Amino acid sequence: MTKHRSLSDYASRRFRFAGNALLEFHDPFFAQIDRLKRDLESRGTHFVSFANYDYLGLANHPRIVEEAKRELDNLGVGALASRLVGGERSTHKPFEAEIASFLGMESALTLVSGYLANVTTIAWLLGKRDALFIDELAHNSIVAGAEGSPAEVIKFRHNDFDHLEQLLRRRRDEFRHVLVVVEGIYSMDGDTADLPRLIDIKDRHSAWLMVDEAHSLGVLGETGRGLAEHQGVDPSRIDLIIGTMSKTLASCGGYICAKKPVIDWFRYTLPGFVYSVGLSPVILAAARTALRLMQEETWRIGRLARNAELFRDVAHANGLGTGPAIGRGVVPILFQDSVETMWASQHLLEKGFYVPPIVQIGVPKDQPRLRFFLSANHTEEEIRGVIEVLRDLPPVAAEAHELVKRAMAGVSA
Repeated sequence: MTKHRSLSDYASRRFRFAGNALLEFHDPFFAQIDRLKRDLESRGTHFVSFANYDYLGLANHPRIVEEAKRELDNLGVGALASRLVGGERSTHKPFEAEIASFLGMESALTLVSGYLANVTTIAWLLGKRDALFIDELAHNSIVAGAEGSPAEVIKFRHNDFDHLEQLLRRRRDEFRHVLVVVEGIYSMDGDTADLPRLIDIKDRHSAWLMVDEAHSLGVLGETGRGLAEHQGVDPSRIDLIIGTMSKTLASCGGYICAKKPVIDWFRYTLPGFVYSVGLSPVILAAARTALRLMQEETWRIGRLARNAELFRDVAHANGLGTGPAIGRGVVPILFQDSVETMWASQHLLEKGFYVPPIVQIGVPKDQPRLRFFLSANHTEEEIRGVIEVLRDLPPVAAEAHELVKRAMAGVSA
């Protein structure tokens, strides 16, 4: 007779398998950073977060706060409906025109989430006779969109475009349409795709190319226009650019950029847009102001690049591994195992540096890391200081290893 578990029992068991044992001696997740900052500074410890992707340091810019307040007074808090049927506001299309123009694309569409932008676009775009080629380290939003698509999904080795070309050469003729998806900056490794090579491949194999610029807007390129500017490619040769306003633009929401006929089609048919509420006017005002500030205060882009390169170079000088990170925005520090990673995170927090560990979820289990988001606001002293703490990290306490070992043994039993 089959024994049926309750949903709570099932969830608890799955959670234990997902790495709950690691939390027995240190839980760095879901920290309320405003309270954390207040508590540490009340004890005389300077608080520095490397956990927030405020790349250009615009999140608390007074002009953004002022414009958001003004829009709150003018248009209220929410859009109150799908834009198709009652949620359209006078500020939606002007912002879409601005972001499209900035990125060198014809048209754009905004959604309430960057994650949603990937999921709904990928799931909607292709049919049963089509194929989707994605990097094996693609973000979960890309994977989720792929799983929701009727198209065949084919993975190629990370940033290995010889492998992608081999796959296309062998299988392209089996499909009607083909979409290749890559990221401007990979959020866990801090590396980039070879866009000129991709453009050549997609043209020769009559494929479409989508670039997720979530972590590269404001980060790559002299003026922050992303991967195309960084690598000297005409952005109009990219079929789809998808991004988020939750990072450089210090707000939240997502956007899709493409040729005007594509965006016009999406505006009336894309499920994640048609069946979801429009972007809040207040949120939109913050993003619009951040986009303008990025173009006015261009020094922020250069400072971010210098900070990220400094972090990477000082880490290397102190014997710390950063994987393939190019030194722009995201730079990981790699560790031998999850316990060591959790230990390092805990020790950093005691010194005032908040850097949550990435273990079990988001990266392969054998590649745990501390992921550092660099900002234009970080100082050289803070960057050198956090590396010095990592360099002088004490050995992992024996009881930490033993605690996790016992907890994992209980899971296996």
